[in-house]
Amino acid sequence: MSGGLHIAVLGAGSVGCFIGGAWQAAGVKVTFVGRQKLARELDNHGLTLTDYSGWRAELKPGDLDFRCGPEALDEADVIALCVKSGDTAQAAREIAGHAREGTTVVSFQNGVTNIDVLEQGLGGHFEIARGMVPYNVAAIGEGHFHKGVAGELWSERREGTQELAERVQAGPASLKLSNSMLELAWGKLLINLNNAVNALSGRTLVEELRQRDYRRVLAASMREGLDLLKRVDIRPATVGPIAPNVLPRVVNSPDWLFNSVFLKQWKIDAKARSSMADDLAAGRKTEIDYLNGELVRLAERLQRDAPVNRKIVDLVREAEAGAQPIAPAALRRAVLGA
Repeated sequence: MSGGLHIAVLGAGSVGCFIGGAWQAAGVKVTFVGRQKLARELDNHGLTLTDYSGWRAELKPGDLDFRCGPEALDEADVIALCVKSGDTAQAAREIAGHAREGTTVVSFQNGVTNIDVLEQGLGGHFEIARGMVPYNVAAIGEGHFHKGVAGELWSERREGTQELAERVQAGPASLKLSNSMLELAWGKLLINLNNAVNALSGRTLVEELRQRDYRRVLAASMREGLDLLKRVDIRPATVGPIAPNVLPRVVNSPDWLFNSVFLKQWKIDAKARSSMADDLAAGRKTEIDYLNGELVRLAERLQRDAPVNRKIVDLVREAEAGAQPIAPAALRRAVLGA
């Protein structure tokens, strides 16, 4: 690997722009690969990054290398893959067609099965690493992206990710390394089961989590997931302040306890929404198949059912087709019954 580490962010949307922008602000060379619409926006306004703590970074239009085609991948030492999970196979074809063999590819995507798709598509010619983004990023407009939830990036320990972690150091750009990323990925997925509940609520994360009926649905989906993972001997790692086996009880605690104690620990920005809520608002297909849908498929492989998560998947499909937000008690009844 060359001394001048070069990163390409493939799928530079909200998360990709925040990650890549934070790395560039930390002194790493970054090329963004994304859509023409965002290229025009950044060309007009530059890139502004903020987070819940008050951190801010600004990159001027002339300082940004934003491309709209995969040809730029041949310059990268590390590719940060941030495309939607449903686009993983296409991204693998673009990487195989343009990137140098041996390049490190880090999947910063939702779900746990993207690595399998990358392994199939890249045929052992690239160094593939599982990554994790434990926070959401909101597109504010005019090139401004805001990280609304606490958390740090994670990646499997590889030569390329080791060098990147050493280069970016601490702060919003920091990258933690692990040799147990599958367990971390499942731990994150359990937390991300709230993406669907939040999207169905039509509310901000804080507004949604303050309502116990929404949290009852979330807790039930988590318990179902934990039971399935136990059957395949997977112990999801702790992502955030609360261990996975305790999380459903915490989420299902009374409002006075949850809102006054636990919610404060999660450091959620008052305006933050889930990425799935953003997808519904924009009329895009969600990643429900790679969140709750992962548990439904795991249950099917075990010849079991996952009725809570299956119902949530169905409701999100209805929301994609235009169904309106669901009130707390109505969602509890729809998913859990009377």
